[in-house]
Amino acid sequence: MSLSSHLQELKRKHHALSEAVEEAQRAPSTDDLLIADLKKQKLRIKEEIARLAPQAVM
Repeated sequence: MSLSSHLQELKRKHHALSEAVEEAQRAPSTDDLLIADLKKQKLRIKEEIARLAPQAVM
């Protein structure tokens, strides 16, 4: 897998997690721990994108 395709996949996952967080926050019965876990996953992916993005430009 090339770096650019890996970045695209990470961005896709980040977007999917964003939607999952929004949906979970709208549902009154959603566990706060689940929302926190989704946000942590989203942050890890964002950090990975930020770490890899400068390398993709080169």
